[in-house]
Amino acid sequence: MEISGLFLFTALFLFSSALASDSKNNPADQLVALVNSNRTAHKSSALYDNQGLGCLALQYIKAYEGQCGSVGDMKKPPDSSFTDTFAPNCGVVATSLTPITGRFIGCQTKYVSPDQAFDMLIDNDKSLEILYSKNHTEVGAAVSGTDGGSPYFWCVLFSNGKTNSSFLLDGGVAKSVRPGCYSGSNDDCSGAADLKFNGIFGLKIVALAFAVVFGLVL
Repeated sequence: MEISGLFLFTALFLFSSALASDSKNNPADQLVALVNSNRTAHKSSALYDNQGLGCLALQYIKAYEGQCGSVGDMKKPPDSSFTDTFAPNCGVVATSLTPITGRFIGCQTKYVSPDQAFDMLIDNDKSLEILYSKNHTEVGAAVSGTDGGSPYFWCVLFSNGKTNSSFLLDGGVAKSVRPGCYSGSNDDCSGAADLKFNGIFGLKIVALAFAVVFGLVL
């Protein structure tokens, strides 16, 4: 029985590792990296990756309620939402909010890589103008599916705030706003397809462990 218990413990450990194995990267952080690398290549300054602003970007996504068509129709949440809804949901101190100087929002029916998302968001002269604007000092990005699945939204928000004084988090930690992830949070967020694969693989490990422990034959 001790051997079976050890096997079960090992299997459960492998299960947790399987779920975490593809959580090495945050696609929102990767999107910010692409924004900054393209800005510096264009002789524009790199922007500070603000965690509070990133959380607001995720709230911005959630305001669309999974409606891709609203993005295509160029609809957007009212600016008052930042003060009334987004900031409280993230734990961002309202008095530290600074003007949004630019925004990108995009939606796809399937999950795409950060570089593909960047190409989707930066697709015309107007978007290039926003990307390279000298008015920006900070950036925050987010990605999220709808109810954990399709469609998938990507958002980038820009601001002209000052580092360490804008979009401050109450207590220094953002509230939990999953599903989805945002930049600057030191939080991992897996790609949808890989996460599903790892979850199924992990469940098979646990099923096998219980089968061995209880003498079942699968």
